[in-house]
Amino acid sequence: MTKELHNELYQITFAGRILEGFDDAEVRENVQALFRISDERTASLFSGATKTLKSGLSHADALVYQERLTKAGAEVQIAKQPAAAVNPKLETAGAQPPASSDDEPATATPTGPQRETPLEFTGNGREYFGIWIVNILLTIVTLGIYSAWATVRNNQYFYGNTKLDGASFQYLASPITILKGRLIALAVLVVYVVLSEMYVEAAVVFAIAFIPLVPWIMVRSLRFNAVNSAYRNIRFDFQGRYGQAFMVAFVWPLLNMLTLLLLTPLVMKKTHEFIANGSRYGTTEFALKADTGSYYRFFGKGLLIAIAFGVAAFLAMRYVGFTVGSIIAGAGYLTLFGYFMAGISNLFLNAVHLDRHGFESRLQPLQMVWIYLSNSFFVVLTLGLFTPWAKVRMARYRASCTAMMVSGDLNHFVAAEQNRTSALGQELGDAFDVDFAAI
Repeated sequence: MTKELHNELYQITFAGRILEGFDDAEVRENVQALFRISDERTASLFSGATKTLKSGLSHADALVYQERLTKAGAEVQIAKQPAAAVNPKLETAGAQPPASSDDEPATATPTGPQRETPLEFTGNGREYFGIWIVNILLTIVTLGIYSAWATVRNNQYFYGNTKLDGASFQYLASPITILKGRLIALAVLVVYVVLSEMYVEAAVVFAIAFIPLVPWIMVRSLRFNAVNSAYRNIRFDFQGRYGQAFMVAFVWPLLNMLTLLLLTPLVMKKTHEFIANGSRYGTTEFALKADTGSYYRFFGKGLLIAIAFGVAAFLAMRYVGFTVGSIIAGAGYLTLFGYFMAGISNLFLNAVHLDRHGFESRLQPLQMVWIYLSNSFFVVLTLGLFTPWAKVRMARYRASCTAMMVSGDLNHFVAAEQNRTSALGQELGDAFDVDFAAI
């Protein structure tokens, strides 16, 4: 049987049907992204006629294609390939090849079966403890000046111990650059505090004048972190615009409040788009390929969980006892905490693509809650000394649940110009608590 499967060729067929639980628009978008085809070509695939998506496959490769398309929501079938069908491309029944190379290709395929390349975190708590405790002691002795070096050492440890496809990430920021930005941010904060104590009106004017700087700080902070991060000696970059940051920071949240939070899923999607679509690896752009419906479904499930636990807690308090109701309410809070903590990461990473490569995140809510609670317990119990082990433990779990779906290899990227940017944006963000991240 094994020999027979090895010698025979197979094909993947599709009749335009989507799997239960998936949205039609979402599946169309997923298939279009997977095969990198035009809107017209995508519409043709979903016309209802049975079409051959891929032929000339071994049985193992056919299973890989079926798995990827199933995850995309498409109901596909594996069939033995007739002897005459030898063209291993995306086909349309009765379609003819284009007349010239300028026409839209009659065939389009993914660049090959994707291989799952998991992230790996190799750090350990005992090793990181030495770095962590020295950072704290030197920061105290130097009245905070060493904090810039501590930041670099911390990031270098976690980046260097995070591996993908056998290569580690790199953190390249200069402590002096961070220190300069941090001192400027501190000076601005001191001016604001002095004004707020001596001249309230001036402090108000200062705060209002600071508001337009927030989007600039967001962009500069994201870009500083990006260009000082590298993989295989190729730097990342961030090219998000001020206007996009302004929309994410102010306009979308304001519209969300005016609509009584009904736009919360959309605001989350816009934030994810701003971060993902503005990011680069060398000269290659990242892209967020997710429909708005997936965000509303995610938040809708969270709302249903909250309602279910809320009703159960209310009924328990009324008819059973306050203690039982409180336990149910606490369980509900932890369930929601884990759901959003894991789910937002999964939602973002599963929708991000880098050229023909994708990502997959499989964080589990219950496991996230367990790690978070047990870490917190031991940190308190040891008066903070367990912190290095807690950070390493969470980093290791996140890495173990994250993978890159690689098509071909990762050697085709071209390094962009080695850009450098001021750390001022990042440090102003820290000083004024303007934190910004996708997950």
